[in-house]
Amino acid sequence: MTLVLRTTDNHVEPPPVLPAAPAGSDPLLQLQYETQPPSGPGTTRCLSHPPELALRGIPVLCSACRARRDWLLMNHGRNVWVRCRCGNQWLEPEISRADFDAMIAIPDGTTYPSVGQGLIALGFDGAFAGAYLE
Repeated sequence: MTLVLRTTDNHVEPPPVLPAAPAGSDPLLQLQYETQPPSGPGTTRCLSHPPELALRGIPVLCSACRARRDWLLMNHGRNVWVRCRCGNQWLEPEISRADFDAMIAIPDGTTYPSVGQGLIALGFDGAFAGAYLE
């Protein structure tokens, strides 16, 4: 899946094309294939960041609703985006992929069929604009 996120772009991406399951009818191979976490260049990873976020000592504010906390950090490739509950998002060059990797715990992850469905499930689709969820 190729994904380019832009500020307030609500374009819905088509479902990702998953690699073919292993050939054969071995149920253990099938189970191993199905339980592997998604990886590769088309994977988008998300991390909830409820507290305030300060970059170089400057607090991050949403330019659309002025929120100061409760962010979703999204990593795709080398880029990291910050998304607000109001649906506003922006590319954040101050957060590197290494910074993102240091914060995320993959074993706790939930996999969603698409980025759009993940945003809805996590409450970052704009439905909770103006609310802080704790």
